[in-house]
Amino acid sequence: MSEAFHSTTVAVFETRYRQLLKRIQHLPPQGSRPLTVAGRVAGWITARATSCLAELRGVRVEPEAVHVSASRRHQLPLNAVLESMAFALRDGGCLRSWRGELLDVYGEGRCLGVIERSAMRPLGMLTKAVHLNAWSSDGRLWIARRANTKTTDPGMWDTLVGGLAGAGEDLDSALVRESHEEAGLEPAHLQARQPLRIILRMHRRLPEGYQVEDALVSDCVLPDTAQPRNLDGEVSEFRLVDMKTAWSMVQEGLFTREAELVILDGLMHRQPEDKAAA
Repeated sequence: MSEAFHSTTVAVFETRYRQLLKRIQHLPPQGSRPLTVAGRVAGWITARATSCLAELRGVRVEPEAVHVSASRRHQLPLNAVLESMAFALRDGGCLRSWRGELLDVYGEGRCLGVIERSAMRPLGMLTKAVHLNAWSSDGRLWIARRANTKTTDPGMWDTLVGGLAGAGEDLDSALVRESHEEAGLEPAHLQARQPLRIILRMHRRLPEGYQVEDALVSDCVLPDTAQPRNLDGEVSEFRLVDMKTAWSMVQEGLFTREAELVILDGLMHRQPEDKAAA
């Protein structure tokens, strides 16, 4: 990216970024209520999900909130209650799919338990997504197209690597794992990456519930020998694009909202090659 292109477009990137923020910061869905877990605020549960869980042991529905806790009376630890909630949501048709993956449940900054990944949105619980902005040595950006079989945003363009941290998994480990699964990258390919930084906490209404998600990104210049290859079947193709092409694709709405956010952040922070080399 030339210095002239960078200097004349960074303000445009920032304007687009601010516009995007308005589209991904929503109030909770109508009819939802605060959800507490073990006495700590942990989400926003939809009205439909509340109906599915109202009779479960360990769940108490009140007009102003829904409360989840271990059931000593029935000798059910908290994780058993959370597991029963996920199955009840599945049986009630509240989940888009069943992932068979566990994510941490956070409340007021503390990890309280674990629950099936697909239950997070109906319950409005916090997830943590790690992304990699992967650059070539000549300043181009690696991007990936989501497989048409994906339940969310099929066929749209995405960052080279992006995924959720699993239960008990630290964020750096999650990024290394996702980099291998989605792009076939080894830890040695990521030696030059920058530390993960949080961009923002997203609040977005979705058909199945409420997305509350921390978006984190690391930028990395990949070695020229690195050739991305997908291992988990979730990517249909990879492409290496210059900054003008990436920006055109952003304007055309070809990226997922999350990917657009991360890529815009990378474009705004990216230094022109001639300046970086000085």
